[in-house]
Amino acid sequence: MNDTMKADRSRRAFVAGCLAAVVCPVVPGWARNRAGVRRNPDALPAAPQLQSQDQNTGGAGRPLETVAGPIALADLGWTLMHEHVLVDFIGASEVSPSRYDADAVFKTVLPHLRQARDLGCRTLVECTPAYLARDPRLLRRLAEASGLHIVTNTGYYGAAKDKFVPPHAYSETAEALAARWAREWTDGIEGTGIKPGFMKIGVDEGTLSDIDAKLVRAAALTHRATGLPIASHTGNGIAAFEQLDLLQAAQVPLGSFIWVHAQSEKDAAFHIGAAKRGAWVEFDGVSEASVTRHVELVSRMKTAGLLDRVLVSHDAGWYRPGEPGGGAFRPFDTVFTTFVPALAAAGFSEGEVRQLFVENPRRALEARPPSSPL
Repeated sequence: MNDTMKADRSRRAFVAGCLAAVVCPVVPGWARNRAGVRRNPDALPAAPQLQSQDQNTGGAGRPLETVAGPIALADLGWTLMHEHVLVDFIGASEVSPSRYDADAVFKTVLPHLRQARDLGCRTLVECTPAYLARDPRLLRRLAEASGLHIVTNTGYYGAAKDKFVPPHAYSETAEALAARWAREWTDGIEGTGIKPGFMKIGVDEGTLSDIDAKLVRAAALTHRATGLPIASHTGNGIAAFEQLDLLQAAQVPLGSFIWVHAQSEKDAAFHIGAAKRGAWVEFDGVSEASVTRHVELVSRMKTAGLLDRVLVSHDAGWYRPGEPGGGAFRPFDTVFTTFVPALAAAGFSEGEVRQLFVENPRRALEARPPSSPL
């Protein structure tokens, strides 16, 4: 056996070991427990609770809303925290379900979701917000056909120079926006009965604009009314820390905030500082070209003793309305085929890999008990 074959066998053995701790033998179908919460029969048992800055004993056991109904947090399994099925960049004024054929999207995306499940994924957090082609009905179809838990969101996206912010967000108060988002959590999205499992907002880099700051304040109010975690597309460290300050002033525990696209900030001091304040630092964008940098980012956090504040995902997909065949779809596979073996080569244990993809996502997605009504 040559060295290349030995290295490949070692890589596959490590990945198999990581997944063996997460994925039990597949049992088809769904079951329902006595509390009426949907449970995946092939999900792993509950992992030990980690003590951390955002430990939430009051909300332990609260189900997570998925597009197919609530599930127990213990059933999440291996989770990809930031992915996309469908995104339309036409803008808030023109976005519409009429711009794509849902059946064509379903046919294109389903093989990629099934591949992710075959590789070991059990939960996929779909981060496309309202006014960028969020489609909960389509996501429910895909969840049921793929066997994956899929989680959707509420909130508005203020990045990209506010192209995707609906006009009413400028005239309404933060309180009115929060009431809209909270209603999606209580009543379901757009008459579907499908409820969000988290909030997705977005802000540009640098000092927050007025509308971006309003979206953050609305997210804070929604969190206090619903307990939902806040994932924010964030341009850089300055914008991240301004959001942390606003949330802290609004008495939102920073363990409920996910700094999305933190890898875009080159100064690691911001990553360390945000994590020490209790926020989640998400290094998404994993691709074949970025594996080395992502291993370095995660390794630095591990060295700082902050691996329990880190999330990792691809930010991959997605079907693009207006492009032939929906454009080039990037699969949800690199984490499994390349990134995890690279972590092993960098000295990460199976337990540390499990922490990144099972334990940390479970804690990040846990909703806190509401602290005040709107």
